[in-house]
Amino acid sequence: MSRSGLRWTLFYRDAVSDELVWESAVALIEKLRSRDISARELMTATLDRIDVVNPEVNAIVSMKSRDELLASADASDAERMASPDDVGPLHGLPHAVKDLNDVAGFPTRQGSLTTPDTPVDTDTLLVSRVRQAGAIFIGKTNTPEFGAGSHTFNEVFGITRNPHNLGRSAGGSSGGAGAGLTTGMIPLADGSDLGGSLRNPAAWNGVVGLRPSLGSVPDIPTASGFINDLPISGPMARTVEDVALLFSVIAGPDPRAPISRLTPGSTFAPPLAPTTLEGLKVAWAGDLDLYWEPEAYAVPQKAMSVFTDNGATVDEAAPDLSDAMWIFRVFRGLFYRDKGTSVPAEIWQSMKQTLVENIQYGIDLTTDEVMRAEAARTKLHLDVVKFFDIYDILAMPTTQVTPFPVEVEFPSDITGAPMEDYLSWMTSCCIITPTGCPSISMPCGVTADGMPLGLQLIAAPGDDQRLLEMAKAFEAAAPPPPRPAL
Repeated sequence: MSRSGLRWTLFYRDAVSDELVWESAVALIEKLRSRDISARELMTATLDRIDVVNPEVNAIVSMKSRDELLASADASDAERMASPDDVGPLHGLPHAVKDLNDVAGFPTRQGSLTTPDTPVDTDTLLVSRVRQAGAIFIGKTNTPEFGAGSHTFNEVFGITRNPHNLGRSAGGSSGGAGAGLTTGMIPLADGSDLGGSLRNPAAWNGVVGLRPSLGSVPDIPTASGFINDLPISGPMARTVEDVALLFSVIAGPDPRAPISRLTPGSTFAPPLAPTTLEGLKVAWAGDLDLYWEPEAYAVPQKAMSVFTDNGATVDEAAPDLSDAMWIFRVFRGLFYRDKGTSVPAEIWQSMKQTLVENIQYGIDLTTDEVMRAEAARTKLHLDVVKFFDIYDILAMPTTQVTPFPVEVEFPSDITGAPMEDYLSWMTSCCIITPTGCPSISMPCGVTADGMPLGLQLIAAPGDDQRLLEMAKAFEAAAPPPPRPAL
């Protein structure tokens, strides 16, 4: 072969390899299944992309070596060759797990100096399901300390930067997941969400993030299995169908999880049933008397034209969410009380101050406060169910602010209005959490300086399948999100 021919061949291979990392997970699985590509080829393309992008973005941490991962890919190819009809739905896909979950063979640092750097021996339930589905674990995705906060930084691995502007936050606490997806370093990502930790980074990275209905993705409790039910894991991806793919793997009942829903995960597997926006009754929540940066509100509001232009009816309406933030604070406090009291008090000084404040808030709660919050949460549930007897979707902006500078821990004010604490600027996500509703953040446009934002689409509790179908219809009618220049 001539030198010019060799150069063209190498260029062609590089171009194909680069485009491979931008394929949807659904498309990659089909190519692996039909043997158009091998797991080794996909792993090579993935690692090449990580080598280029991750040093600047810092999304993926605790990675295995290239040699180990290529060997794992070869083993995956051999398994498919030996038993092509007996492999899982994610067989051969590279995957990085949020660094709050245990993955056998990897350390679980949780972004904290208080955790050991030695590999753990067991998988959490979510991880065991992803492993059984055939994914290849390449590393972990970065998170703030113990997942507290919607800006991903910690003293162990440092800051995860927004690939659309390296000087801005990637959000959190699933910031590593969001940044990894939008740069093509991973095709799918798991995240977790208490007060917006899936939805916020999905919005700011221009990807899709689903906080499922409570109980849809179970976890095996280590302490409280009932009262601390607000945190939940969920899928993130670049498309709704890819979100459905991962959701089909991690969702489904487990008898050890006391609030586990009985719907099998396979129910959500793509392809999603085709649907249209025509005839839908959509509620735009309005400003809810919250503080908003102008573009954080205006961009999602403008995206509502996707519904009206395609035959949906849009009213300004919302259930009564006036007590939702207080309810959220109380139950979040109990969650961090549980987490904090499992750590010796003498090492609290190694944690970030905002985390310690959350733990102390939970410790200081009274029984009366908890019972009043429980009663208010029950009323909220009944109001929400009644609301969704009228409307198919509740829509609102995912975030109250646009991505802020990485040097800032959290916004202390919004357009000059001081925030009470580091939760207040994320009220738009926090108030949906205690409703138990599934909520998906959809890319909906960009700011004047090119930063992505998200539109929250919310459905009735347990209506995850219908929400995914409506989100796919929105995705098909909306402009595609931008790809970062990295």
